[in-house]
Amino acid sequence: MATSRIAPAAPAAADRTARLAVTVFPLLVVAAGALGLAAPSRFTGWAPAVPYLLGVVMFTMGLTLTGEDFRAVAKRPWAVGLGLVAHYVIMPGLGWLIATALGLPPQLAAGVILVGCAPSGTASNVVTYLARGDVALSVSVATVSTLVAPLVTPPLTLLLADRFLDVDAGAMFTDILKTVLVPVVGGALVRMVAGRRVARLLGVLPSLSALTIAVLVLIVVSGSAARIKDAAALVLLAVVLHNGLGLALGYAAGRLARLGAPSSRAMAFEVGMQNSGLAASLATAHFSPAAALPAAVFSVWHNVSGAVVAAWMSRRPTAETAPGAAGAPSADHAAP
Repeated sequence: MATSRIAPAAPAAADRTARLAVTVFPLLVVAAGALGLAAPSRFTGWAPAVPYLLGVVMFTMGLTLTGEDFRAVAKRPWAVGLGLVAHYVIMPGLGWLIATALGLPPQLAAGVILVGCAPSGTASNVVTYLARGDVALSVSVATVSTLVAPLVTPPLTLLLADRFLDVDAGAMFTDILKTVLVPVVGGALVRMVAGRRVARLLGVLPSLSALTIAVLVLIVVSGSAARIKDAAALVLLAVVLHNGLGLALGYAAGRLARLGAPSSRAMAFEVGMQNSGLAASLATAHFSPAAALPAAVFSVWHNVSGAVVAAWMSRRPTAETAPGAAGAPSADHAAP
């Protein structure tokens, strides 16, 4: 869910690790999507595994959480609360506006809205670090947005997407509990009980998470391969608008609240980057494989755009964003 905690004495190593993550992960996801598109019949039977794969990703996130992450939330309730509200207002609202403005077919419209109603993305923290943003705030917002997802994502989806497709908010709530909250809490408890043993595995968690998400994309793309050729351009346009406006409005929310440049950069990525794996899983289970297509495209695009925006921001330092000012990301957090 977050980045890799690397000692502050080694910023060059932290940069290399972070840049590798945001370079390799999108390439891996693109390759997985291409394989699913080229040979869909070989993977369409894998759809029942999607919730379990998402559970693996969420469990690895839980393993990365420490008491310090929760204390950080308590230390900055205003900033974390603002990030949470901005995330769950801006992205769902943009999803509905874009789906309506583009006149998307019902399944695609519901898929775009569902992406907007998902919690923060799995790579938001590492991208915040590359942008010289406030990593502590990024981790806090991402953690809380994930923990409250069972209570927020289903009613928001029902409110905004029900005009396009029937939404069973109760069943969606149960699925998010099983595939997100239970694995995250379970991982956190394992970390609490067996911290030293878990610490030895932290180095492999990012790779495990990245490979699992790539398989998720492979399954989603193979399930909707027949419709991709017809809808690819329209879906890509919707995803680019959704992500780009989310990044811009997230940054603007931070600046309007006078959080400062580093925190505003964190806000940009916490708002504009989504847990598209969860969106794909929910779309496949509750709508159709075609409805999961926006989530599959988003999972690639937001990592590419996030890396590009972070590189641009990192070249615009201020007194607040001098190297080291925001702190190095923590190796306790798994990402892609």
